[in-house]
Amino acid sequence: MFRCGIAYPRCRWILPLLLLFAIIFDIIAIAAQSGWVEDEDAKTHYASMWQQCRRSKDQWDCRSLMEFSWAQAVAALMIIGLIILIIAFIISVVALCCSLNIPLLPLIGGLLILAVIVQIIALIIYPIKFNELIYEGYYDYTWAYGFGWGATILMLGCGILFCCLPNYEDNLSDNTKVKYLYTSA
Repeated sequence: MFRCGIAYPRCRWILPLLLLFAIIFDIIAIAAQSGWVEDEDAKTHYASMWQQCRRSKDQWDCRSLMEFSWAQAVAALMIIGLIILIIAFIISVVALCCSLNIPLLPLIGGLLILAVIVQIIALIIYPIKFNELIYEGYYDYTWAYGFGWGATILMLGCGILFCCLPNYEDNLSDNTKVKYLYTSA
């Protein structure tokens, strides 16, 4: 894959591990109650994927965002992306860690690309609709929203690698001869 050497047998363990990190990042993004966005100045308003909360005096008033169809779509797309990611993770463990099953690798890559598309749509819909319906000043996107993007970027990289790995079947199974850079005459 790369000229200066990559330990292909290690890819068999690293790629499922990266998918596990993507699952953890996705769960953090979906389950975060502290908000995906918050106002910068007075810390009086924040919104997560599920609800928005405003503070008046010393009390928080929280309302569900699930009354809006765009918020329902964002939640559904993020959960669908997580389910596809979990399926791809399970298949990757079977294909790479239990035994080397090369024909499954493009399937895993395709599932990951599908999950990336679904989650990118969700992660773009949220700020657009938030700005249209709820925006009241200057807001910052928080770490929870960043974890959603982090999981999506990890899935994209792993998806590309899973699509490329079948070309290096001999290297993955460690059946290649050692190639020396310098040979004496």
